[in-house]
Amino acid sequence: MKKLKMLAVDLGASSGRGIVGAFDGNRFTLEENHRFPNEPVMVSGQFTWDILRIFHEIKMSLRACAQGNDRDIASVGIDTWGVDFGFLDKKGHLLSNPVHYRDTRTAGIPAYSAEKVPSDEVYGITGIQVLELNSLYQLLAIQKDTPELFDIVSDMLFVPDLLNYFLTGYKQTEYTIASTSQLLNAKTRDWSWELIEKFGLPEKLFGSIVSPGTVCGTLTPSLAEEFGGLNPKVISVAEHDTGSAVLAVPAKNEKFIWLSSGTWSIMGTETKEPVISEKTRSYNFTNEGGYGGTIRFSKNITGLWVEQESRRQWEREGEKVSFQELADVAAAAEPLRCFIDTDDARFATPGNLPRRIADYCRETGQYVPQTKGEIVRCILESLAMRYRYTVECIDEMCGERIPAINIVGGGTKEDQLSQFAATACGRPVFAGPVEATALGNIAAQTIALGEIRDMWQAREVIADSFEVKEYEPEADKKGAWDEAYGRFLSLIKA
Repeated sequence: MKKLKMLAVDLGASSGRGIVGAFDGNRFTLEENHRFPNEPVMVSGQFTWDILRIFHEIKMSLRACAQGNDRDIASVGIDTWGVDFGFLDKKGHLLSNPVHYRDTRTAGIPAYSAEKVPSDEVYGITGIQVLELNSLYQLLAIQKDTPELFDIVSDMLFVPDLLNYFLTGYKQTEYTIASTSQLLNAKTRDWSWELIEKFGLPEKLFGSIVSPGTVCGTLTPSLAEEFGGLNPKVISVAEHDTGSAVLAVPAKNEKFIWLSSGTWSIMGTETKEPVISEKTRSYNFTNEGGYGGTIRFSKNITGLWVEQESRRQWEREGEKVSFQELADVAAAAEPLRCFIDTDDARFATPGNLPRRIADYCRETGQYVPQTKGEIVRCILESLAMRYRYTVECIDEMCGERIPAINIVGGGTKEDQLSQFAATACGRPVFAGPVEATALGNIAAQTIALGEIRDMWQAREVIADSFEVKEYEPEADKKGAWDEAYGRFLSLIKA
């Protein structure tokens, strides 16, 4: 077959990329054609996304296709973070920049929300954990502080849907991104009109939901002319970036744990139906939409941020050290001497994390790490223990032992952590690919274009296209890890 080319626009909270994916009938390849910073802007006391600059950068990626060797791209898809949205007026004009999820307007809003509808009732319908940044709380902040805004709004579009609208002129709301709002009924996969009514939110905001892989349209005539006749289909992929990443997990069967690993991490499993109970709520698990009508039953956990910020602290102190050098000294350090609760709030903010790690160990009566190797080993072993705890929670709530773990994203480069995870969790770990989000975006486009049958065939193609490393549990170390896990549990449950 002629090589099929597609453009994936992968937008993160601090940067974005245009990546041309190609499929030759057997394998995928990826090639970046544009990279740009995504820098939020504080305007009149409000933290906002510079959405027009983002759109301009997407146009630069399309222009690179038009002026280079990729004029024959068949489609384009956009994935982004969740929850944030923009408003259009009745003429289809953008009313203002989308507000950033880190803006302070939602401070205290969950309590305001609970006065209207108890939080356990909201969770029982949506299956979404309570986070101040959720779309529900953003909308309630508007209702509380600037309700007159709703009078002039005609449509609400989440960030990737808004960018698709800029490209095509068509409005639609994709399922995986809508599921992050805390206003979707997890069982019906449609808006919870019951909650929308109880919260007093305008029904006009909530457009029809489409499945990932739905064609949104083609470029507007003016954009097609601007790019010299380039006119790919615009496809609503699994627009939530984690939804795209999970689509790209090269799992060998339907039962698997996935870990999207990077600076921050999300760990979960893929289910056919939501998993909602008092226990899942108490464990703070969430049920977000996945490709093919699946559910991403998952939990946010700390990722490699603690190691990355520790390295930055050593650099601030004048000591340049590479990640490979840190890996080498960590490997040489004595194992399982001390642990931290990586999800403890003290480790979530920038600063002198090596000192905070030492203080934590001292306060909890443990060995206090002295060297860089001991500190990094403490971080990596603590992350592996957190993975084990999360995996055991998933097993308990799903009622079965899930046999394998697939790690995707930048964290797959940490060989030592993958091995620790396999041994700590007592099950094999498959690490790769690194570029899971872009691959999931491209895979959804390929399926929509009819060149791949479904997500399981896409996963087979991805496994054949990119390296996936396998790590088996080290049986001779099981006893030591089990004993150490007991010590870890005493820390996080103290």
